[in-house]
Amino acid sequence: MKKSIIFFLTYACPIWIAVTFAQQDNAIDTTRVSFNRLVDSSEIYYTSGNYKKSLEVNIKILNKAFEIGDPSLIHKGYRFLGYDFMALDDMVTAQENFVKSERYAIESKNDTAIAITYMDLANLYSYEEEGYDKAMKYHKKSIEKFKKIKDSLSLSKAYFNTVVTAFSEEKYKSGLYYLNKANELRKQAKSISFEAGIENLFGSYYISQNQFEKAEEAYLKAIEIGEKEELSAELENSYRGYSDVLFEKEEYVKAFEIRKIYEEYLLANSEIVKSAAANNVSSKFQIAEYQKSAEAAQQKNELQAELMETKNRTNTFLWFFSALGVVLTGYLFYAYRRRKRLVRELQIKNKEYLRAKEESDKLAKAKAEFFSTVSHELRTPLYGVIGLSTILLENKELEKHEEDLKSLKFSADYLLALINDVLQMNKIDSQSFDEDDAVFNLRELIGTIASSFEYMKLQHNNIFEITIEPQMPELLKGNSVRLSQILMNLIGNACKFTENGIIDINARVTNATEEDVMVQFTVKDTGMGIAKNKLESIFNEFSQIEAASQNYQGTGLGLPIVKKLLQQANSEINVLSEPGIGSTFTFTLLFDVLRKNNTQDTAPIIDTKQLASKRILIVEDNRINQTVTKKILENDGVLCEIAENGEEAIECVENETYDLVLMDINMPVKNGIEATQEIRKFNKNIPIIALTAVEVEEIRYRIFDCGMNDIIVKPYDVTKFRETIAKNLMTKDTSLKKSKTV
Repeated sequence: MKKSIIFFLTYACPIWIAVTFAQQDNAIDTTRVSFNRLVDSSEIYYTSGNYKKSLEVNIKILNKAFEIGDPSLIHKGYRFLGYDFMALDDMVTAQENFVKSERYAIESKNDTAIAITYMDLANLYSYEEEGYDKAMKYHKKSIEKFKKIKDSLSLSKAYFNTVVTAFSEEKYKSGLYYLNKANELRKQAKSISFEAGIENLFGSYYISQNQFEKAEEAYLKAIEIGEKEELSAELENSYRGYSDVLFEKEEYVKAFEIRKIYEEYLLANSEIVKSAAANNVSSKFQIAEYQKSAEAAQQKNELQAELMETKNRTNTFLWFFSALGVVLTGYLFYAYRRRKRLVRELQIKNKEYLRAKEESDKLAKAKAEFFSTVSHELRTPLYGVIGLSTILLENKELEKHEEDLKSLKFSADYLLALINDVLQMNKIDSQSFDEDDAVFNLRELIGTIASSFEYMKLQHNNIFEITIEPQMPELLKGNSVRLSQILMNLIGNACKFTENGIIDINARVTNATEEDVMVQFTVKDTGMGIAKNKLESIFNEFSQIEAASQNYQGTGLGLPIVKKLLQQANSEINVLSEPGIGSTFTFTLLFDVLRKNNTQDTAPIIDTKQLASKRILIVEDNRINQTVTKKILENDGVLCEIAENGEEAIECVENETYDLVLMDINMPVKNGIEATQEIRKFNKNIPIIALTAVEVEEIRYRIFDCGMNDIIVKPYDVTKFRETIAKNLMTKDTSLKKSKTV
């Protein structure tokens, strides 16, 4: 990490430089302008990763400082060069320059220069194998010094560099404190590259904490800043981190694309570093030349001797560094070859990631197709069983068989609930759940849910006690479907584990404002209870506890579904239980409150009596399903005709007049989607309702896109079936609109 994150220098000329210059004459003022321009150029080259140019400019800065003869400026020149050599991984030369920088800082007797020296030494020691403690000691000294002199600009850089040192040793918690401090001072830093660096460090921290969404946000901000200002060094870090985040999120294709961008910056920056390193030898020589020339100018009495000594030393240096240059060139060539091999390995890895993603997509598609098939093949016969049992229950001639028919219908309903549990868990795991809000009456909703368990309640000889606080608003707005699923699973669970007992369903307001209300729901039973060592395991998928009756053991998915549905709503389920006494399940949900004057848009009351004498075409290939649908409609006085496939449906609608069409989706010859598309070419107004056993989320878009008006999922609640047909007959002459699934 140390070599991939840039330490920030305090480039901006502080007040003490201005004071120094102010004490000089007009000639020095010209030099001051030149010096400031060189400092600005040095910052641009360094932060963009162009260390070759940075070296050249910093040599000129040092020369200007010696011309002026100000120790504080000479200190500044040497420290700039120290960072250049650190960036080039030449720690020996970097240390030499920092030592000289410290000497001139002390000579200047300036607190700011001394504080900066502490920061420089901390950055240097952080590169040593066991230098962390020493580095942090100097970091803290520099921070305290900057606080004392109230230099927020330098303090922001000191915090930043402390974060780099801490993160390089994977001490993310201690580093986060200084990162937040640096972030608070980002405006005072007045540096675009500093802002990009801050975002990169936040990205590194969030990766360490597995908070990949936040890490992605931070890296994208850094990339936006870096691209705008062409900060190649920071962009290398940003794209590398961003690709790592995408890989962790299993977005392999995008991770592969971002990794390619990172590799481009990696190679480009490597070329810059290689070019700068190749000029390292001559740069050192130029520095030595400027230093000797400046010192010779200050020591006029030894000028001639110094010149001769410098010449001899120069020749020695040239021979030595020429040889060193050859070795360095060979090393750089080796490093280049090694880096090229690394790039190839990365490309191979990226291909492997891409193959893994493709395989994952295939498995996901196969899983979706499987559940779609299960949904259709199981729900279709259940539609026949539930529908026929409902019709027979309404036949007064069969009253003596009423209990048998109720048992048959309950068994079918129970089997449908088990199938729905499996499909619901799959929807939750694939995050394809519905977030639609609706207006509902809580008292009516809970009453309807409780009544659906009437048969099981009677079988187990239980009593339902429903308590809803008087101050509960009449109308609420929220996800009533999710609430219904939660309550049905909890009440069903209580029914299974309770015999000859009481099941208490309670809803009370815990917090309310004019706009919303927090409601606490409690489902309490006097059943067999749960042992403490099993309280956590009951929320595991397919976990089973011996029920009061083996007739309704279930799938073990009810409570896991409740837990996951509440997690979607940012809530949680709490349970208290004692064997032999019973269990209490509690959760809270937030709903919007609707006042009387805000309910104009609620659904109007639908009168199903208007179905009488209407002509409805039933398009269905299954004979049993044809009979069920026809019998239900005929009980309401509807005139029904049957078409066994999409081709027959087109011909019927073209030659006859109907008030509405019930269209199955999966049929031979021509399916319901294709048939609807053909019908809409010559009849735009007739309501067409999809009557399907397919999992609706998978096909919703295709259904409405082909021109259908609504969807009814088989098996259905007969009352809602009639209401949906009546609703679409009411809007026959209006424009087609999307409706909610029944």
